[in-house]
Amino acid sequence: MIMDFKNKNILVTGASRGIGKRIAEAFALQGANVLLNASRESDHFKAALAEFDKAGYSCAGYACDVANTAAVKEMFAFAAEKFGSVDILVNNAGITRDMLLMKMSEDEWDMVLDVNLKGVFNCSKACIRPMMKKRWGRIINISSIIGIIGNAGQVNYAASKAGMIGFSKSVAKEVGKRGITCNVVAPGFIESDMTAALSDELKVKYLESIPVNRFGRASDVAKAVLFLAGDDASFITGQVLNVDGGMVM
Repeated sequence: MIMDFKNKNILVTGASRGIGKRIAEAFALQGANVLLNASRESDHFKAALAEFDKAGYSCAGYACDVANTAAVKEMFAFAAEKFGSVDILVNNAGITRDMLLMKMSEDEWDMVLDVNLKGVFNCSKACIRPMMKKRWGRIINISSIIGIIGNAGQVNYAASKAGMIGFSKSVAKEVGKRGITCNVVAPGFIESDMTAALSDELKVKYLESIPVNRFGRASDVAKAVLFLAGDDASFITGQVLNVDGGMVM
């Protein structure tokens, strides 16, 4: 299905590469105004913006740490000046600092919770009031199946991703009457730079647990996000959509 997002303003955090970049591109292809966020002006971020500009997309970039409340407010002010208030927010920014609990440092815990969960709080709070005034909005939070099933060595990551689910359900109940939906997409094993670093033995183990017998692609996640952002999903809110090939049932 082709969805029309012309005149819609989209903000995708963590959009310099991987899933975030693919989500931003999917919206841009449907005519949206897209603001790509990254934590810093990295080579990946500059390359993504150059690629989008070359393709003729209506886009802009803004680098800031989503865990920094003041910086997030400035980013949304920039978005409003550039395109107008944000209609669709995709909270995708996330990091990992994997370590067994007994060895995990306080900094490793705080860093992951700050980016993955506080970042969602900061960005969602910044866009809620304008959405309420328009009586229309979409907030889509990119969690993970790890937030549902847990994983050894990822207590910080699992906690942050599980927290996103509770956060989203609560927001959905707060703003549903104003035409705003808030949903979660929980990817499973998606081919990315992060998963490419895993050993072949571990990849085989994961593949055996996926009924559709393949790893996911960033485009699989992007398609789910576009659906939840569109009018056909206007009666869907507070839900978690696993994009995992049946890995978690």
